[in-house]
Amino acid sequence: MDKLVFLFPGQGSQYVGMGMDLAEKYAEAAEVFALADKSLDFALRDVMWDGPAEYLNMTEITQPAILTMCVALLEVLRKRGVVPAVAAGLSLGEYPALVAADSLDFPTAVRLVRERGRLMQAAVPAGVGAVAAILGLEAKQVEEACAAVKEHIVAVANYNCPGQIVIAGEVAGVEAAMSRCSELGAKRTVKLPVSAPFHTVMLKEAGAALRPHLKRARLKSPRIKVLSNVTAGYYGKKNPVDLLVQQVYKPVKFEGLIKRLIKDGYGPFVEIGPGTTLSSFIKKIDKTATVYSVAKAEEVDKLLEVLSWEQQSSQAVPVASARRFASGLLKPVTQ
Repeated sequence: MDKLVFLFPGQGSQYVGMGMDLAEKYAEAAEVFALADKSLDFALRDVMWDGPAEYLNMTEITQPAILTMCVALLEVLRKRGVVPAVAAGLSLGEYPALVAADSLDFPTAVRLVRERGRLMQAAVPAGVGAVAAILGLEAKQVEEACAAVKEHIVAVANYNCPGQIVIAGEVAGVEAAMSRCSELGAKRTVKLPVSAPFHTVMLKEAGAALRPHLKRARLKSPRIKVLSNVTAGYYGKKNPVDLLVQQVYKPVKFEGLIKRLIKDGYGPFVEIGPGTTLSSFIKKIDKTATVYSVAKAEEVDKLLEVLSWEQQSSQAVPVASARRFASGLLKPVTQ
């Protein structure tokens, strides 16, 4: 497992009930959920497991909820000797990656992302911003479409994978860029049910307001490699506070960081947390990549089996995994 990659999802992957089965089966997961409640001074578990969805979907609740789910899974795997060589995430997912690298302790991280969520949620009044997915265009074409809009703010917010770019900004700006993308041949342009234009200049003040909270968090040097959404490279000697401040208002370079990991010979990839979005992105970036997605207790068990078997096997990971788990719960993502 000297090349194993842990990846953590961002906001939007949450669902009511997530993590309940983990807490029921694994004591260390239950401890993480209890520690989140204690650290935040309210019952996050109740919201995660009982809803309502409208409350869970509030950014200042969503972000600590997803972080807690990710860290609960992380602790279950750590307890069984499964640790990554490198960690990364998409937007919010960079924070559990830093927990995985022992750069942040969990109580500090969960309080920090709640504040991050609050600041991001409050940055732009409801109805002012918009977000849209552009499907089927190259990144350069989407950038040109945004640049052609002069009267309103709009820019690329996420470079997810080939053929899927997210733009964000003022409502009129996003709508104008969507029209331009359609003219350029986009297969689809879809406005997303998100009003806050995350990862654009409209959240620059939120990033500045987050800085003192990050400084108080006293991030340590990562004990394993961690990649930044801002640079698509490893943290290295760059100031982690600066990177996390910029991450609020600069575009997420997820495709770039995955390409960097593949180029550097890392894999297989394990998506840890709710949803399978990152797994699908990776397969669009490189169809040959071996990717697992783990969110439920039964999937944890299967991952432990496949990793244990791979350690004992001299065969290539994709062949071994496909043969042994063709009908199992945990399969390499194929699309």
